[in-house]
Amino acid sequence: MNARPRPTALEPTARTPKRVARKPFLTLLTALVVTVGLAACSSQDGPELNTDVPLPTDIPAGTTITVADQQNQIQVLLRASGLEKTLPFTIEYANFTGGPAVLEAFRAGTADVAPVGDVPPIHAASTGQQVPIILGREIKPSSMSLATRPGAPAITSLQDLRGKKIAYAEGTAQQVVVLRALANAGLSTDDVELVRLQLAEFSEALGAKEVDVAPLNEPRLTRYLRDYGPDGASFVDPEVAGTISQGLSYVYARGESLAEPAKAAALRALVTTLVQAFQWTNTHPAEWIKAYYVDDQKVSEADGWKILQSNGTTAIPALDDALIARQQSTIDLLEKADALPEPVTATDLFDLRFAPVVDAAVKRYGATRTPEDVTR
Repeated sequence: MNARPRPTALEPTARTPKRVARKPFLTLLTALVVTVGLAACSSQDGPELNTDVPLPTDIPAGTTITVADQQNQIQVLLRASGLEKTLPFTIEYANFTGGPAVLEAFRAGTADVAPVGDVPPIHAASTGQQVPIILGREIKPSSMSLATRPGAPAITSLQDLRGKKIAYAEGTAQQVVVLRALANAGLSTDDVELVRLQLAEFSEALGAKEVDVAPLNEPRLTRYLRDYGPDGASFVDPEVAGTISQGLSYVYARGESLAEPAKAAALRALVTTLVQAFQWTNTHPAEWIKAYYVDDQKVSEADGWKILQSNGTTAIPALDDALIARQQSTIDLLEKADALPEPVTATDLFDLRFAPVVDAAVKRYGATRTPEDVTR
Protein backbone atom coordinates (compact mmCIF):
# COMPACT_ATOMS: atom_id res chain seq x y z
CA MET A 1 0.00 0.00 0.00
CA ASN A 2 1.33 3.38 -0.99
CA ALA A 3 -0.60 6.54 -0.12
CA ARG A 4 -0.04 9.54 -2.33
CA PRO A 5 -1.80 12.74 -1.26
CA ARG A 6 -2.91 14.96 -4.11
CA PRO A 7 -2.81 18.75 -4.01
CA THR A 8 -5.68 19.96 -1.85
CA ALA A 9 -8.17 22.77 -2.28
CA LEU A 10 -7.56 24.52 1.02
CA GLU A 11 -10.46 26.11 2.87
CA PRO A 12 -9.83 29.83 3.48
CA THR A 13 -9.35 30.94 7.06
CA ALA A 14 -11.97 33.08 8.72
CA ARG A 15 -9.88 36.24 8.38
CA THR A 16 -8.97 35.74 4.72
CA PRO A 17 -10.30 38.71 2.72
CA LYS A 18 -12.51 37.47 -0.03
CA ARG A 19 -15.53 38.77 -1.88
CA VAL A 20 -18.72 36.98 -0.90
CA ALA A 21 -20.34 35.66 -4.05
CA ARG A 22 -24.09 35.71 -4.54
CA LYS A 23 -25.24 33.65 -7.49
CA PRO A 24 -28.67 34.42 -8.93
CA PHE A 25 -31.02 31.46 -9.08
CA LEU A 26 -31.12 31.53 -12.88
CA THR A 27 -27.35 31.25 -13.03
CA LEU A 28 -27.41 28.30 -10.64
CA LEU A 29 -30.18 26.63 -12.61
CA THR A 30 -28.28 27.10 -15.87
CA ALA A 31 -25.14 25.65 -14.33
CA LEU A 32 -27.14 22.72 -13.00
CA VAL A 33 -28.66 21.97 -16.39
CA VAL A 34 -25.23 22.10 -18.04
CA THR A 35 -23.71 19.88 -15.37
CA VAL A 36 -26.50 17.35 -15.60
CA GLY A 37 -26.04 17.25 -19.35
CA LEU A 38 -22.32 16.65 -18.96
CA ALA A 39 -23.00 14.01 -16.34
CA ALA A 40 -25.38 12.21 -18.66
CA CYS A 41 -22.69 12.10 -21.31
CA SER A 42 -19.91 11.03 -18.97
CA SER A 43 -22.03 8.27 -17.41
CA GLN A 44 -21.81 6.40 -20.70
CA ASP A 45 -18.04 6.32 -20.54
CA GLY A 46 -17.74 3.75 -17.74
CA PRO A 47 -19.27 0.35 -17.00
CA GLU A 48 -22.88 0.25 -15.83
CA LEU A 49 -23.46 -0.58 -12.16
CA ASN A 50 -25.51 -3.69 -11.42
CA THR A 51 -26.22 -4.04 -7.70
CA ASP A 52 -27.77 -7.50 -8.25
CA VAL A 53 -24.26 -8.86 -8.77
CA PRO A 54 -22.49 -9.97 -5.54
CA LEU A 55 -19.68 -7.72 -4.34
CA PRO A 56 -16.32 -9.01 -5.54
CA THR A 57 -13.61 -9.75 -3.01
CA ASP A 58 -10.47 -10.06 -5.15
CA ILE A 59 -8.32 -6.91 -5.18
CA PRO A 60 -5.72 -7.11 -7.96
CA ALA A 61 -2.27 -5.64 -7.47
CA GLY A 62 -2.10 -2.03 -8.59
CA THR A 63 -5.68 -1.16 -7.61
CA THR A 64 -6.02 2.48 -6.56
CA ILE A 65 -8.87 4.22 -4.74
CA THR A 66 -9.08 8.01 -4.58
CA VAL A 67 -10.95 9.55 -1.65
CA ALA A 68 -12.59 12.93 -2.17
CA ASP A 69 -11.96 13.96 1.41
CA GLN A 70 -13.43 16.85 3.39
CA GLN A 71 -11.34 18.77 5.91
CA ASN A 72 -8.75 15.96 5.68
CA GLN A 73 -10.88 13.77 7.93
CA ILE A 74 -10.47 10.38 6.28
CA GLN A 75 -6.78 10.91 5.55
CA VAL A 76 -5.97 11.82 9.16
CA LEU A 77 -8.29 9.11 10.49
CA LEU A 78 -6.61 6.30 8.58
CA ARG A 79 -3.10 7.52 9.28
CA ALA A 80 -3.56 8.32 12.97
CA SER A 81 -5.18 4.96 13.61
CA GLY A 82 -2.37 3.19 11.74
CA LEU A 83 -4.94 1.47 9.53
CA GLU A 84 -3.84 3.08 6.28
CA LYS A 85 -0.89 0.68 6.24
CA THR A 86 -3.22 -2.33 6.35
CA LEU A 87 -5.16 -1.45 3.21
CA PRO A 88 -4.64 -3.99 0.41
CA PHE A 89 -4.67 -1.29 -2.28
CA THR A 90 -3.19 2.14 -2.96
CA ILE A 91 -5.15 5.04 -1.53
CA GLU A 92 -4.95 8.65 -2.66
CA TYR A 93 -6.61 11.75 -1.25
CA ALA A 94 -7.96 15.00 -2.65
CA ASN A 95 -9.54 17.55 -0.31
CA PHE A 96 -12.83 19.32 -1.08
CA THR A 97 -15.36 21.47 0.73
CA GLY A 98 -19.01 20.49 0.43
CA GLY A 99 -20.99 17.88 -1.46
CA PRO A 100 -21.30 19.82 -4.75
CA ALA A 101 -17.51 19.98 -5.11
CA VAL A 102 -17.24 16.27 -4.36
CA LEU A 103 -19.89 15.49 -6.95
CA GLU A 104 -17.93 17.41 -9.57
CA ALA A 105 -14.94 15.17 -8.83
CA PHE A 106 -17.15 12.12 -9.32
CA ARG A 107 -18.48 13.50 -12.58
CA ALA A 108 -14.95 14.14 -13.79
CA GLY A 109 -13.90 10.61 -12.83
CA THR A 110 -11.14 11.88 -10.54
CA ALA A 111 -12.48 10.36 -7.30
CA ASP A 112 -14.05 7.05 -6.30
CA VAL A 113 -15.48 7.55 -2.82
CA ALA A 114 -16.20 10.38 -0.37
CA PRO A 115 -17.51 11.22 3.10
CA VAL A 116 -20.50 13.58 2.90
CA GLY A 117 -23.52 14.77 4.87
CA ASP A 118 -27.02 13.43 4.42
CA VAL A 119 -28.04 15.79 1.60
CA PRO A 120 -25.37 15.37 -1.13
CA PRO A 121 -26.46 11.80 -2.03
CA ILE A 122 -30.00 13.11 -2.48
CA HIS A 123 -28.98 15.97 -4.77
CA ALA A 124 -26.67 13.68 -6.71
CA ALA A 125 -29.47 11.24 -7.43
CA SER A 126 -31.84 14.09 -8.25
CA THR A 127 -29.46 15.30 -10.96
CA GLY A 128 -29.14 11.84 -12.51
CA GLN A 129 -25.93 10.67 -10.87
CA GLN A 130 -25.47 7.13 -9.59
CA VAL A 131 -23.46 7.50 -6.37
CA PRO A 132 -24.77 4.89 -3.93
CA ILE A 133 -24.29 5.13 -0.16
CA ILE A 134 -22.07 2.30 1.10
CA LEU A 135 -21.63 3.29 4.77
CA GLY A 136 -23.52 5.40 7.29
CA ARG A 137 -22.21 7.11 10.40
CA GLU A 138 -23.94 9.07 13.10
CA ILE A 139 -22.97 11.61 15.73
CA LYS A 140 -25.13 13.71 18.02
CA PRO A 141 -27.45 16.24 16.33
CA SER A 142 -25.94 18.92 18.57
CA SER A 143 -22.85 18.85 16.35
CA MET A 144 -24.55 21.41 14.05
CA SER A 145 -25.35 24.96 15.23
CA LEU A 146 -26.80 28.18 13.87
CA ALA A 147 -23.98 30.69 14.22
CA THR A 148 -24.75 34.42 14.34
CA ARG A 149 -22.76 37.39 13.10
CA PRO A 150 -20.71 39.58 15.43
CA GLY A 151 -22.85 42.09 17.27
CA ALA A 152 -26.17 40.56 16.21
CA PRO A 153 -29.02 40.69 18.73
CA ALA A 154 -29.50 37.37 20.51
CA ILE A 155 -31.97 35.03 18.86
CA THR A 156 -34.28 34.00 21.69
CA SER A 157 -36.92 32.46 19.44
CA LEU A 158 -36.65 31.03 15.95
CA GLN A 159 -39.28 33.56 14.99
CA ASP A 160 -36.39 36.02 15.22
CA LEU A 161 -35.08 34.50 11.97
CA ARG A 162 -37.79 36.35 10.07
CA GLY A 163 -36.18 38.84 7.69
CA LYS A 164 -32.65 37.63 8.45
CA LYS A 165 -29.95 37.00 5.84
CA ILE A 166 -29.12 33.30 6.11
CA ALA A 167 -26.19 31.55 4.40
CA TYR A 168 -27.46 28.79 2.14
CA ALA A 169 -25.49 26.17 0.23
CA GLU A 170 -27.58 23.97 -2.02
CA GLY A 171 -26.69 20.30 -2.08
CA THR A 172 -25.12 20.30 1.39
CA ALA A 173 -26.20 19.08 4.82
CA GLN A 174 -26.33 22.73 5.86
CA GLN A 175 -29.15 23.32 3.38
CA VAL A 176 -31.48 21.03 5.28
CA VAL A 177 -30.36 22.51 8.62
CA VAL A 178 -31.73 25.86 7.43
CA LEU A 179 -34.95 24.27 6.18
CA ARG A 180 -35.46 22.42 9.46
CA ALA A 181 -34.86 25.60 11.46
CA LEU A 182 -37.43 27.47 9.38
CA ALA A 183 -39.90 24.62 9.74
CA ASN A 184 -39.38 24.63 13.51
CA ALA A 185 -40.26 28.34 13.49
CA GLY A 186 -43.26 27.92 11.23
CA LEU A 187 -41.51 30.05 8.62
CA SER A 188 -40.86 29.49 4.93
CA THR A 189 -37.95 30.47 2.71
CA ASP A 190 -40.02 33.50 1.64
CA ASP A 191 -39.80 34.84 5.20
CA VAL A 192 -35.99 35.14 5.12
CA GLU A 193 -33.30 36.18 2.66
CA LEU A 194 -31.29 33.17 1.57
CA VAL A 195 -27.77 34.15 0.52
CA ARG A 196 -26.33 31.45 -1.71
CA LEU A 197 -22.68 30.87 -0.89
CA GLN A 198 -20.05 28.19 -1.08
CA LEU A 199 -19.77 26.26 2.18
CA ALA A 200 -16.21 27.49 2.75
CA GLU A 201 -17.47 31.09 2.69
CA PHE A 202 -19.93 30.78 5.58
CA SER A 203 -17.58 31.77 8.40
CA GLU A 204 -16.05 34.76 6.69
CA ALA A 205 -19.45 35.92 5.43
CA LEU A 206 -20.65 35.94 9.04
CA GLY A 207 -17.51 37.70 10.21
CA ALA A 208 -17.90 40.37 7.53
CA LYS A 209 -21.60 40.77 8.49
CA GLU A 210 -22.65 39.84 4.97
CA VAL A 211 -25.10 37.38 6.53
CA ASP A 212 -26.81 37.26 9.90
CA VAL A 213 -26.96 33.50 10.42
CA ALA A 214 -25.13 30.47 9.04
CA PRO A 215 -25.24 26.78 9.97
CA LEU A 216 -21.78 25.64 11.07
CA ASN A 217 -20.62 22.19 12.08
CA GLU A 218 -17.45 21.33 13.94
CA PRO A 219 -14.64 22.25 13.83
CA ARG A 220 -15.81 25.25 11.76
CA LEU A 221 -17.98 26.55 14.61
CA THR A 222 -15.13 26.46 17.13
CA ARG A 223 -12.75 28.22 14.72
CA TYR A 224 -15.39 30.86 13.95
CA LEU A 225 -16.05 31.58 17.63
CA ARG A 226 -12.31 31.69 18.28
CA ASP A 227 -11.81 34.31 15.56
CA TYR A 228 -14.97 36.39 15.97
CA GLY A 229 -16.15 35.66 19.51
CA PRO A 230 -14.30 38.72 20.85
CA ASP A 231 -16.33 40.82 18.38
CA GLY A 232 -19.63 39.42 19.65
CA ALA A 233 -20.12 36.39 17.42
CA SER A 234 -22.29 33.68 18.97
CA PHE A 235 -24.71 30.89 18.13
CA VAL A 236 -28.35 30.05 18.77
CA ASP A 237 -29.04 28.11 21.96
CA PRO A 238 -29.74 24.48 20.94
CA GLU A 239 -32.86 24.54 23.15
CA VAL A 240 -34.15 27.44 21.06
CA ALA A 241 -33.11 25.94 17.71
CA GLY A 242 -34.69 22.55 18.36
CA THR A 243 -33.78 19.58 16.18
CA ILE A 244 -32.05 20.95 13.08
CA SER A 245 -29.89 17.92 12.26
CA GLN A 246 -30.16 14.14 12.42
CA GLY A 247 -26.42 13.80 12.96
CA LEU A 248 -26.26 11.49 9.95
CA SER A 249 -23.52 11.45 7.37
CA TYR A 250 -22.47 8.94 4.78
CA VAL A 251 -19.73 7.49 2.67
CA TYR A 252 -20.85 7.19 -0.93
CA ALA A 253 -19.12 5.94 -4.04
CA ARG A 254 -19.04 6.74 -7.72
CA GLY A 255 -21.27 4.32 -9.57
CA GLU A 256 -18.72 3.69 -12.29
CA SER A 257 -16.14 2.79 -9.65
CA LEU A 258 -18.49 0.27 -8.06
CA ALA A 259 -19.06 -1.23 -11.48
CA GLU A 260 -15.36 -2.06 -11.77
CA PRO A 261 -14.70 -5.36 -9.95
CA ALA A 262 -11.27 -4.34 -8.66
CA LYS A 263 -12.47 -1.02 -7.26
CA ALA A 264 -15.66 -2.55 -5.85
CA ALA A 265 -13.60 -5.11 -3.95
CA ALA A 266 -11.31 -2.34 -2.69
CA LEU A 267 -14.29 -0.27 -1.56
CA ARG A 268 -15.64 -3.28 0.30
CA ALA A 269 -12.34 -3.53 2.17
CA LEU A 270 -12.32 0.23 2.77
CA VAL A 271 -15.76 0.11 4.41
CA THR A 272 -14.58 -2.54 6.86
CA THR A 273 -11.47 -0.51 7.66
CA LEU A 274 -13.46 2.70 8.13
CA VAL A 275 -15.75 1.04 10.66
CA GLN A 276 -12.64 -0.08 12.56
CA ALA A 277 -11.11 3.40 12.28
CA PHE A 278 -14.21 5.23 13.52
CA GLN A 279 -14.36 2.86 16.47
CA TRP A 280 -10.68 3.63 17.11
CA THR A 281 -11.60 7.31 17.58
CA ASN A 282 -14.15 6.23 20.20
CA THR A 283 -11.61 4.22 22.17
CA HIS A 284 -8.67 6.61 21.64
CA PRO A 285 -10.24 10.09 21.98
CA ALA A 286 -7.08 11.83 23.19
CA GLU A 287 -5.04 10.51 20.27
CA TRP A 288 -7.77 11.49 17.80
CA ILE A 289 -8.05 15.01 19.24
CA LYS A 290 -4.29 15.52 19.00
CA ALA A 291 -3.98 14.16 15.45
CA TYR A 292 -7.05 15.77 13.93
CA TYR A 293 -8.39 18.72 15.87
CA VAL A 294 -5.08 20.07 17.22
CA ASP A 295 -2.48 19.17 14.57
CA ASP A 296 -4.64 19.28 11.44
CA GLN A 297 -7.58 21.59 12.19
CA LYS A 298 -5.54 23.94 14.40
CA VAL A 299 -7.80 24.23 17.42
CA SER A 300 -6.67 23.91 21.02
CA GLU A 301 -6.73 20.63 22.89
CA ALA A 302 -9.39 22.01 25.23
CA ASP A 303 -11.56 22.99 22.27
CA GLY A 304 -10.92 19.56 20.74
CA TRP A 305 -12.43 17.93 23.81
CA LYS A 306 -15.42 20.31 23.64
CA ILE A 307 -15.97 19.42 20.00
CA LEU A 308 -15.76 15.70 20.65
CA GLN A 309 -18.11 15.94 23.63
CA SER A 310 -20.56 17.92 21.47
CA ASN A 311 -20.35 15.33 18.69
CA GLY A 312 -20.41 12.28 20.92
CA THR A 313 -18.96 9.00 19.74
CA THR A 314 -19.19 7.97 16.11
CA ALA A 315 -21.83 5.29 15.66
CA ILE A 316 -22.38 3.05 12.64
CA PRO A 317 -26.07 2.63 11.80
CA ALA A 318 -27.24 -0.43 9.90
CA LEU A 319 -28.00 -0.01 6.21
CA ASP A 320 -31.60 -1.04 6.76
CA ASP A 321 -35.20 0.10 6.40
CA ALA A 322 -34.97 2.34 9.47
CA LEU A 323 -32.04 4.29 8.00
CA ILE A 324 -33.75 4.49 4.62
CA ALA A 325 -36.85 5.92 6.33
CA ARG A 326 -34.75 8.58 8.06
CA GLN A 327 -33.20 9.53 4.73
CA GLN A 328 -36.65 9.68 3.16
CA SER A 329 -37.74 12.22 5.78
CA THR A 330 -34.90 14.48 4.61
CA ILE A 331 -35.96 14.00 1.00
CA ASP A 332 -39.52 14.94 1.93
CA LEU A 333 -38.31 18.16 3.55
CA LEU A 334 -36.33 19.13 0.46
CA GLU A 335 -39.22 18.32 -1.86
CA LYS A 336 -41.60 20.37 0.27
CA ALA A 337 -39.24 23.32 -0.19
CA ASP A 338 -39.12 22.64 -3.95
CA ALA A 339 -35.35 22.21 -3.60
CA LEU A 340 -34.85 19.16 -5.84
CA PRO A 341 -34.64 19.17 -9.64
CA GLU A 342 -36.30 15.74 -9.85
CA PRO A 343 -38.08 13.42 -7.38
CA VAL A 344 -35.92 10.96 -5.43
CA THR A 345 -36.71 7.82 -3.44
CA ALA A 346 -34.47 6.97 -0.50
CA THR A 347 -34.39 3.27 -1.35
CA ASP A 348 -32.54 4.10 -4.57
CA LEU A 349 -29.75 5.90 -2.70
CA PHE A 350 -28.18 2.84 -1.06
CA ASP A 351 -26.08 -0.06 -2.31
CA LEU A 352 -27.46 -2.63 0.11
CA ARG A 353 -24.81 -5.17 -0.88
CA PHE A 354 -22.70 -3.37 1.72
CA ALA A 355 -25.22 -3.99 4.52
CA PRO A 356 -23.76 -7.35 5.59
CA VAL A 357 -20.23 -5.95 5.21
CA VAL A 358 -21.09 -3.15 7.64
CA ASP A 359 -22.87 -5.50 10.05
CA ALA A 360 -19.90 -7.86 10.15
CA ALA A 361 -17.46 -5.01 10.78
CA VAL A 362 -19.64 -3.55 13.56
CA LYS A 363 -19.74 -6.93 15.29
CA ARG A 364 -16.03 -7.57 14.79
CA TYR A 365 -14.81 -4.22 16.11
CA GLY A 366 -17.48 -3.54 18.73
CA ALA A 367 -18.90 -0.39 17.15
CA THR A 368 -22.17 1.00 18.47
CA ARG A 369 -25.34 1.77 16.49
CA THR A 370 -26.14 5.06 18.23
CA PRO A 371 -23.86 7.90 19.47
CA GLU A 372 -22.82 7.90 23.12
CA ASP A 373 -21.36 10.53 25.44
CA VAL A 374 -17.61 11.11 25.36
CA THR A 375 -15.85 11.18 28.71
CA ARG A 376 -12.26 12.19 29.44
